[in-house]
Amino acid sequence: MFTIVWLILGLVALTVGAELLVRGASQLAIRFGISPLVVGLTVVAFGTSAPELVVSLGASIKGEADVAIGNVLGSNVCNILLILGLSAIIVPLPVSKQLLRFDLPVMILVSGVAWAICYDNSLSQMEGAGLAVGVVVYTIWNIVASRWKTKREAAALEAQAIADGETVEEVIHGGWMGVILNSIWVGLGLVLLATGADWFIDSAIEMAVSLGVSQLVIGLTLVAIGTSLPEIATSVVAAIRGQQDIAVGNVIGSNIFNILCVLGFSSAASQNGINVSGEALMRDFPVMFGVAVLCIPVFVTGHRISRGEGLLFLAGYIGYTAYLVYSSPAAAA
Repeated sequence: MFTIVWLILGLVALTVGAELLVRGASQLAIRFGISPLVVGLTVVAFGTSAPELVVSLGASIKGEADVAIGNVLGSNVCNILLILGLSAIIVPLPVSKQLLRFDLPVMILVSGVAWAICYDNSLSQMEGAGLAVGVVVYTIWNIVASRWKTKREAAALEAQAIADGETVEEVIHGGWMGVILNSIWVGLGLVLLATGADWFIDSAIEMAVSLGVSQLVIGLTLVAIGTSLPEIATSVVAAIRGQQDIAVGNVIGSNIFNILCVLGFSSAASQNGINVSGEALMRDFPVMFGVAVLCIPVFVTGHRISRGEGLLFLAGYIGYTAYLVYSSPAAAA
């Protein structure tokens, strides 16, 4: 009973912490003239993926490699099949040309690279550092490109400023009080994330041991869904409010962040890197890569994700999760 209580408390802290982090960071980013799509791909995606980073990093340091790997692979599958599925069922999601030309290929590429470098059953510190450098390059590229585009759309920004009774400089940079307040939200969110992740991972591992379910399956299901709740809430709310760029960008950006940053820093923080099980290599890496490739025909047809495609995504996730649970040692017993 106490384990379940700590699990729930950890999940609540993770969710609230991610919400505060996203709210503060998003406002700071918008004030500096970054487009909604890039905010979704970077600030919102990175903020909502912060639980995955903290959980996998903590698991790696504690020697729980299966949880660290399973959390990333499971979260990426969950992001596309569950989150995009639910969001598209609520309202069809248009897919921008930028996503098709750049960010979707990047997601597929880094998924394949991660699978390839883990094929020797390990992810070394050096390989992890290389992945971490990749997320820095990706982020800088998106921000710089967005700033160029923002300058070309200065007229629209000026119109918004006039409507709000502000100057263009105030819209872009904001007042000092807004910057300070949003920075406080970011700091408080990080504290809650760190605390909640520690409670959550300890409780999840204890439950795995008591129920006879492997840590890999726990990482792929319970931990992955738990740490993906911020993405779920963000994308669903964005879809409802008509901010589809943020809904889709959040998912694609989160998947890229999970592989490059979460896997990268988790392996770099472990003295001997991360051991990758044969089960993850033969089953879960192919599923993650296959789901990423599946986005190509879905995104290209009509440049949107329809409700029917959303239902197929959701059905696929239910089937994948059912298979994981059914094939676990506890179910076999």
